[in-house]
Amino acid sequence: MTQKVIIFDFDGTIADTVDALVTIANRLAVEFGYIQISANELTVLRNLTAREIIKYSGVSLLRIPFLVKKVKGELKTKIKDLESIPGIKEALIELKNHGYRLGIITSNSQENVSEFLKCHHLDDLFEFIHSGVTIFGKTTIINNVLRQKQIKPQIAIYVGDETRDVEAAKKANIKVVAVTWGFNSPEALAKENPDFLINHPSELLEVIKNC
Repeated sequence: MTQKVIIFDFDGTIADTVDALVTIANRLAVEFGYIQISANELTVLRNLTAREIIKYSGVSLLRIPFLVKKVKGELKTKIKDLESIPGIKEALIELKNHGYRLGIITSNSQENVSEFLKCHHLDDLFEFIHSGVTIFGKTTIINNVLRQKQIKPQIAIYVGDETRDVEAAKKANIKVVAVTWGFNSPEALAKENPDFLINHPSELLEVIKNC
């Protein structure tokens, strides 16, 4: 039997980047013309989809790629200080020990992800890291990776913390596990009808066995 390939999002799913990203976003607020993110504002944003967040912010779609590039550049200086999600390292090792193949698809830079994994001694767990800059086109990136790596959709499972992760995986016809410890709220994720919705990394192995 062909072993399943578990593809992870990075920010908010493996790395605890939410606070760092909010800090960076607030520093860039004046330059890009949106209001700073307060604690109350973050609660509102957690319940919105990516499209709704962009509409809410008022930032032009044409400027989004420049904003993303700046955020990734600034995040590079913070990579060594970022923590992993509590329990995710143990969960990843457990999945690897059970013979699952692991990969990452992220809108962060490959350099940032590789540096983080190295710092946390996770770099030997993943077969591939694929970086692609997209807000709404993650389905295309997933499909490209599946084709390049010769992975059949029926053996692939995506794990992510945002509504756009769930949407993209479903459009790519692969199963998806939504996790509540990242950016989007449990309520927002549930609305997208993921195959599984989990609250702690320790639940990963059991749900993946059932995928």
